[in-house]
Amino acid sequence: MKTAAFVLAATAVSKVSAQTFSDCNPMFNTTCTPNTALGTWHDWNFTDSTIADTKIWNTTGGTPDYTDVGAQFTIGGKGDSPTLESNFYIFFGQVSVIMKAAPGVGIVSSVVLESDDLDEIDWEWLGGNNTSVETNYFGKGNTTSYDRAIYYDVDDVTGTLHNYSITWTQEKLEWLVDDKVLRTLKYEDALNGENYPQTPMKLKIGIWAGGDPDSNSNGTVEWAGGVVDYHKTPFTMTMERVYVADFSTGSTYTYGDQTGSYESIKIAEGNSTIAQRLAKPHGAEAHYKALPKWAQATIAAGSVAVFAIALVAFVFCCIKSRRAGRRERAAADALWEKEMQELAEYKRNSPHVGSGGAHGVKEYF
Repeated sequence: MKTAAFVLAATAVSKVSAQTFSDCNPMFNTTCTPNTALGTWHDWNFTDSTIADTKIWNTTGGTPDYTDVGAQFTIGGKGDSPTLESNFYIFFGQVSVIMKAAPGVGIVSSVVLESDDLDEIDWEWLGGNNTSVETNYFGKGNTTSYDRAIYYDVDDVTGTLHNYSITWTQEKLEWLVDDKVLRTLKYEDALNGENYPQTPMKLKIGIWAGGDPDSNSNGTVEWAGGVVDYHKTPFTMTMERVYVADFSTGSTYTYGDQTGSYESIKIAEGNSTIAQRLAKPHGAEAHYKALPKWAQATIAAGSVAVFAIALVAFVFCCIKSRRAGRRERAAADALWEKEMQELAEYKRNSPHVGSGGAHGVKEYF
């Protein structure tokens, strides 16, 4: 359920300036480095204590803790703002996160898609509000209007895992919670496309103290819900899984001009270095393949030796069992023969056994 529209200009300006920036804005600089494409899809499961690959993710403002419940982003004191930022970009795509937002007045949990020319798509959670999530977007950092943020009711955002998703195409943008579409933005409804996010974006996941008056303006503190009480730390956001799909394929994305239009983006052919890295083996297999050839040979020889020993033991047990079976069978046969001989002897010596015996007993042998 939609609960409110964000209309406070000062707050919007403060929030945007605190969260968005670009090392090289291609709207003003024609020498920016091409964006490295994801060029594929991937599902990061942080519940198995997987540490984010530093070649794929950049960590700023502190390091998340990787536990069996997921990646935990914690503010333990003033200045903490642990954030994962992707080293890859997607050019239209889908992002899904299964997470619990951090509690705490003034604490902001965020999942943001952002481009170099400041297109932006947001999920944000305010720690003092356990029953709603904010959806927002910006085009080229444009803050001339402040009617974009909309809040929606979601139960227990800080205590219950929910699946928050964004599906982004050139025609429309959708925000979903637990597979239910909450909001849809069409291209033409964003100032006839001018404010529609449409350029390659990287992903930022993190937590920050929007309610810290020493770091933020009064407008930002007000928007964040109030002043942070650091005596109540730690404040922790838990990220269980992150799924990202790039709807474009290629190695890099380059701005062809300074219009900021999706039509100007040039896609270089080939496999992305990120996609290639994701395709490499992980875990024990990755460690094995990273070993020198002599080490691999030693391990292989050891494995063969262990297998050979196991095989010999198995064969020995089979032979032993078979021999024991033969002995048991021979003993049983001997006993049978003895019993048959005794029975035959009894028949020969008994006057009552035979086809014409006095008791009418039939002869079975």
